[in-house]
Amino acid sequence: MAWTAPEITRDEFPLDLPERAALEAFLRFHRQTVLWKVAGLTGEQLALRPVPSTTMSLLGLLRHLAEVEHHWWFRRVSGADVPHLYEREGDEDWNELDPARAAADYQQLLDVWAAVDQVAGGHGLDDTFRRRDETWTVRALYLHLIEEYARHNGHADLLREAIDGAVGE
Repeated sequence: MAWTAPEITRDEFPLDLPERAALEAFLRFHRQTVLWKVAGLTGEQLALRPVPSTTMSLLGLLRHLAEVEHHWWFRRVSGADVPHLYEREGDEDWNELDPARAAADYQQLLDVWAAVDQVAGGHGLDDTFRRRDETWTVRALYLHLIEEYARHNGHADLLREAIDGAVGE
């Protein structure tokens, strides 16, 4: 039987959390939302590019989000010289899609989240790091990642509806 993305339940959270907990909760909610958008789809469905105006796919989106978080937390915040998850010359996170690897790519995203959460936990919100000629705070990175997920969750809405008609909030 073909692998399908598992069902997911998104966490509810109160709106009166302290700043750090609120940033973590909003990021977790958006992470869970992208998993919710792909739940029940096969690797073949995840690799589809169903919107004619873009080459975007849900599988590419999962791979991209893994690469984004891995890059920011390990290469930028930690300053580690770690390899990219996917070769960067041709945006392989978006383009080198193999439906047979969908389960592995999905698991890689989960593994990246667990690893970056460990890294994030070792940094205060006011800790800084360099990105090109800019100084960023960990706080700004949380906000950036929330924005990144929110934007891509909108893309996921359109892609999912084009694949099987499923719509969500």
